[in-house]
Formats: sequence, structure tokens, C-alpha cells
Amino acid sequence: MPELNGALWRKSSRSHEQGQCVELAQNLPGVSAVRDSKAPEQGALVFTKAQLQTFLTTVKSGQLDL
Repeated sequence: MPELNGALWRKSSRSHEQGQCVELAQNLPGVSAVRDSKAPEQGALVFTKAQLQTFLTTVKSGQLDL
């Protein structure tokens, strides 16, 4: 597991005060991390940068819409 102490977490500018959001850290060498903004103490999911890019591209294309 990569060290996340140096992670710079950011939340979407579209996030509202309700706190239902995820935070993303992309400043880590070779990986990106995602965590729940309401419960950051519960840890993060860590992906290679390529894995995260593939996921985001797939979401944006609508392939995962229900």
C-alpha cells in the first residue's frame, strides 16, 4: 500500500455542503487515491493512474449508467 501522508486531497467544485462527495488525490507518484469526504479516517482506494483514467473515461461515456 502506498504511503498517503503526502496526499493533497481535493473535492469537486460541484460538491455541496451536504458532504456527499469523494475526494481525490493525484499528486502521489504512480497512483491516485479516492476516499469518502465524510469519513476520511476509513481509508482510501488506491489505483494506478491508468486504472483511474480508464474508470473516469468509462463513467463519462455513460457505459455505467443504470
